[in-house]
Amino acid sequence: MAEIKFEILKTIATLSESPKGWKKEFNLISWNGRDPKYDIRDWAPDHTKMGKGVTLSNDEVKLLQQVLKEIDF
Repeated sequence: MAEIKFEILKTIATLSESPKGWKKEFNLISWNGRDPKYDIRDWAPDHTKMGKGVTLSNDEVKLLQQVLKEIDF
């Protein structure tokens, strides 16, 4: 399996933290040298390991923002 290269350009928010120190983060990340995208996933404390997550384009984040505004929490 090919190595995945990434660069966390900006940490926007830490959404939660597990007892083992893994954090669910909302970040702006460049994957394999490509244009940055927004990303939500779990990260090990030293960012050497990651869990499954979701990567979103600018348009997808804008749509998600609109949808979340309409939800009555």
